[in-house]
Amino acid sequence: MMLIADNFQITRPSIAKAVGNLDTAGIQEMVARWLAAGAQAIDINPGPLPKDPERSMTFLVETIAAACRLPLLLDTVNPAAIRAALEVASSQAIINGLSLEPQKLERILPLALRFKVPVICYLLRSDGHVPSDAQGRLEIALQLWQEVARHGLEPDQFIVDPVLVPLGWADGSNQAMEVLATLRYLPDVLGFTPKTIVGLSNLTTGSPSRQCRLAMEQAYLPMLVASGIRMLLMNIEHRQTVAMARNCNLLSSRAIFSWQQVAF
Repeated sequence: MMLIADNFQITRPSIAKAVGNLDTAGIQEMVARWLAAGAQAIDINPGPLPKDPERSMTFLVETIAAACRLPLLLDTVNPAAIRAALEVASSQAIINGLSLEPQKLERILPLALRFKVPVICYLLRSDGHVPSDAQGRLEIALQLWQEVARHGLEPDQFIVDPVLVPLGWADGSNQAMEVLATLRYLPDVLGFTPKTIVGLSNLTTGSPSRQCRLAMEQAYLPMLVASGIRMLLMNIEHRQTVAMARNCNLLSSRAIFSWQQVAF
């Protein structure tokens, strides 16, 4: 299971300030901290980038790539920004993301095909709404795979995000269980085992405290691992959750066990 830092979000004041000031050193210091915390990839979420998107995204990708050699997730809905980022990315890039929404199929899918990079595909209806259960998600997964495969996307480029919603939603806890069922049945529905990703931070959006957030992350994480999750988008500065993720990896690796590898 790959641990992906979701800490680079423009909604965070420190990130917004660094981006606004084109603060190369400040951004690279953050990246070094996330790398030390255990990040194996970094999600770059600069927001919609209404002004000069190509320049902004190019700056971010080049700045972050200069500080690490990790895969970078290009998390923006702006196709021009994604294209500019792909043109300068020196390490593996992943587009985040795609769905059945017509404008995304028309403007983002061609970039994944042109640059031959993986793309995260959200199991959302064409109107952008979240299905209520596993059956709805699995139907969308098959429809989405058939659509992108028809245009030439390869199975190893197809990363499925079943869309984890906040526990605070009226059906939040039920949705969390439906996501697990979706992960378990995806290989049967698609006819191959796709890479899968979940945004763990989404689960605790609106949490009343950090303590509650960490408790629920750590309760749900082993369930995700047991259901076959391959990639985890998370706050990499939540040390206890990172330790649990590493221990889950240790248990599921089937390698010779060593107590010296246990994380705390």
